Amino acid sequence: MSNFTIAGKTFESRLIVGTGKYPSHAVMKDCHEVSGAQMVTVAVRRLDLKAKGEDSLLHWIPKSMTLLPNTAGCYTADDAVRTCRLAEELGLSKWVKLEVLGDEKTLYPDVEETLKAARVLVKEGFTVLPYTSDDVITARKLADIGCAAVMPLAAPIGSGLGIRNPHNIRLILDAVKVPVIVDAGVGTASDAAIAMELGIDGILMNTAIAAAKEPVRMARAMKLAVEAGREAFLAGRIPMKAYATASSPIAGLVGH
Repeated sequence: MSNFTIAGKTFESRLIVGTGKYPSHAVMKDCHEVSGAQMVTVAVRRLDLKAKGEDSLLHWIPKSMTLLPNTAGCYTADDAVRTCRLAEELGLSKWVKLEVLGDEKTLYPDVEETLKAARVLVKEGFTVLPYTSDDVITARKLADIGCAAVMPLAAPIGSGLGIRNPHNIRLILDAVKVPVIVDAGVGTASDAAIAMELGIDGILMNTAIAAAKEPVRMARAMKLAVEAGREAFLAGRIPMKAYATASSPIAGLVGH
């Protein structure tokens, strides 16, 4: 599978994973390993900074993985910016997943506050990957601000509904020059494959793996689905037709 690059850094895996909702840190570690992912999100506001050794979430994340601190739980631009600054002070990373939510029920992004926070963070030298709606205008504004990628949702966070609006994802792909990473809403491997077949650069998921009946097996399935979806996109699907087309040519057959 071809590599992809964000802000000058190249990754072999197009799958990005999370750290929440796992049955245990040990299961999380196993999932990360079999997924092949090289980037992992960590909710800064949920980190237990007093935890040491195996009690610490960070202890279970391989040093080789790129940390992507996220601002989960923030509902204003000011809170999100403050959380990113804290992540930097803690030595986590200056790469951040910007997430500014609009309400607790849908967990949809507040795009106005997201844009506001993105402007500040980009000026401060952060590599910003913002979670956003599947609105093409917002995605273009985030790219124009200087975000390193845009991360439109496929469906509400944790819903497992899959790609609800593939047309909008295609519009975003046409509108921006930065990587497009689908974030939120994937439920199973077929959802991941469908997303990748659209031509997106990567996909971020957490609940679909962590809350599966067998998380490690699902992590492996997601790895394969992302790879298959990308290969299918590069291969180019056949056009859809209303009627059958014979697999074997009939020209030259007796009677034709």
